[in-house]
Amino acid sequence: MHAHHDGLVATGYGKVADAFAAALTRSSRGGAALTVMVDGEKVVDLWGGAADAGDGRAWNQDTPTVTFSCSKGLLAVLVARLVEAGKIELDLPASTYWPEFGQAGKETIPVRWLLSHQAGLSYPTEDITKADVLAWHPVVDKLAAQAPLWEPGTGHGYHAFTYGWLVGEVVRRVTGRSVGEAFTELVTGPLGARAWFGVPRRELASVAVLAMDPDINVDALPLSPELAPVKRSFTLGGAFPGTLAGTGTGLSDPDIQAAEVPGGGAVATARALAGIWSSTILPTSATQPLAKDVVTDMVRVQSSGPQILGPQGIPEPSWGTGFMLDSPDRPFLTSSSFGHDGTGGQLAFADPTHGIGFGFVSNDVRGAGDTRALDILDALRRIL
Repeated sequence: MHAHHDGLVATGYGKVADAFAAALTRSSRGGAALTVMVDGEKVVDLWGGAADAGDGRAWNQDTPTVTFSCSKGLLAVLVARLVEAGKIELDLPASTYWPEFGQAGKETIPVRWLLSHQAGLSYPTEDITKADVLAWHPVVDKLAAQAPLWEPGTGHGYHAFTYGWLVGEVVRRVTGRSVGEAFTELVTGPLGARAWFGVPRRELASVAVLAMDPDINVDALPLSPELAPVKRSFTLGGAFPGTLAGTGTGLSDPDIQAAEVPGGGAVATARALAGIWSSTILPTSATQPLAKDVVTDMVRVQSSGPQILGPQGIPEPSWGTGFMLDSPDRPFLTSSSFGHDGTGGQLAFADPTHGIGFGFVSNDVRGAGDTRALDILDALRRIL
């Protein structure tokens, strides 16, 4: 497949376009899109390949796709807006806002630990079903009743999906709106950005169809004590397949896409991701950047190094409060970058040093050894 792409490349950014063309060639089971904004202006805005490899539907500038854990960064942006507005205090107990959470030894867990993977609820001890996910409340009720899996605050373990319900329920309690409604109102609406927690029914047909790498399958992991928690973190004991998405299942299920799954289910265009992250550091016609003190606080490292539960000795990123940070194992553009990556190549972040908002997405969801986003970052770093 030849890597034909459409869009815009500003003078001086040809090397980034070349890196995108190479990434597109490697996205042969689908397509990809890249938007880079500098000082609030698009300097690279490219897309190509198939939004649906099955029927050949072409990717266009408005094609959104499942962003996997890029969702977590978007939810952190929403929280930051609520912190800035005085609606959430990160160091107050989560039970201040969500009283039912304050049981089974969780009375004093601060909101911040929900965003930094330290709450000890990385997987549910009770199975969560697809019906629970669609309904929202059963999931948060189960998590509220659950005792922590380790002593909260003594370390972190990646809350692959539970992050979204824990943080999202705090958002729901303080705003009186679902997390998707709050996100639209406070983040995407003012920007006109095509990104959602819960895709509107009228938009479902536009969503790119995922092609998952066979490498991505937690069910294929050996059933060792250290890997069992990883399986449950990603499958929740039934709600999601080990592959995360299959033909019409998991994150490819239109019902799940229409539901609010803020730990991994946000659907967005590359353009929307770049615009949202740019808006955290630069003014737009409709919004002010996030307050400096809020950003400074939320990019302070909270969690890094080995996880409490899960395989040891694998590379680990660093997290601030909800934001993934630059680290040797997960390099961003510079040490000031903050954002989040997602399974299979997705990457979105802000870089205050260079005034950049960045979004790269692909529906060709690649496993180990995928360097598409990193190669694009390298090209961008060389230009800057």
